Amino acid sequence: MNAPLLDLDRPETSDLQDFRRAVLSGLSRQPRAISAKYLYDARGSALFDDICELPEYYLTRTETSILRERARDIAGLAGKGVALVEFGSGSSVKSRLLLDAMPDLAVYAPIDISRQHLHEQSARLRRDYPGLPVEPVFGDYMALRSLPGIAKDAPRLGFFPGSTIGNLEPEEATAFLRNARALLGHDGALVVGADLRKDAKVLHDAYNDSAGVTAAFTLNLLARMNRELDGTFDIDGFTHDASYNAELGRIEIFFRSLREQSAMVGGRRFAFGEGERVHTEYSYKYDVHGIEALARSGGFKIGELWTDKDRLFAVAYLVADL
Repeated sequence: MNAPLLDLDRPETSDLQDFRRAVLSGLSRQPRAISAKYLYDARGSALFDDICELPEYYLTRTETSILRERARDIAGLAGKGVALVEFGSGSSVKSRLLLDAMPDLAVYAPIDISRQHLHEQSARLRRDYPGLPVEPVFGDYMALRSLPGIAKDAPRLGFFPGSTIGNLEPEEATAFLRNARALLGHDGALVVGADLRKDAKVLHDAYNDSAGVTAAFTLNLLARMNRELDGTFDIDGFTHDASYNAELGRIEIFFRSLREQSAMVGGRRFAFGEGERVHTEYSYKYDVHGIEALARSGGFKIGELWTDKDRLFAVAYLVADL
């Protein structure tokens, strides 16, 4: 039997209130910043799926290749009858590789902050895997403290692909891992995808694609503010700005004002100087030692770690460090 979507957050009106508070707070401080999680409304999630298909964006196809090759290894390490919990499920493309390799799962529980996207993907999964219990959870996986009703007695395998761990500041990544450790339990494990450090041009091109899809993804945040918060942003007056900070080992993404201008949002007016930037996202890149240290900080240790032949990307199987 398939369970309905578990709404572990509050009603949709509260989601809008949270978005408004985050935007007003983020635009009121210096330097200005809005959390990357607000990039993922239904349109943003669809645009990110498009990004994953771009020739410059090696991350998705490389991680998918590793997972395709190692899915049976992951299944063997996890054992039978586990609950697969995906943090930030998106399109569930990669999770299907695990679903195919683990036909005896107790349940699949995708967690996502985009309610519409989660509904649509869950419906597809129920159609394509009719024997699999699918229990989607709408919520912010950084804030979840429990997963009620999700195969309470089954061992839990967490899944955090896409180098999403890199979108978190180091202290946030540690906090996520500690929370995941608590949610997954003492016998749980976590599969994590992490982008590796590499040539700066490869990284620059991955976040500044020639088709402009990544730019549209960033600027969609302005469109969302216009739509949901009665904003008056002139989207053509801003541009996507992404560059690699080699010293800190991270891609830094902003939207940048092309001229002096102002806009209303959430009932308040904000002025932007020419060249002023609003931070939306980081993407940290790791080496193997960095992954090991991060795992330890969150209460895990590396059970297995796989990379592609060019060492562009890594998939780590983390186990609880008892």
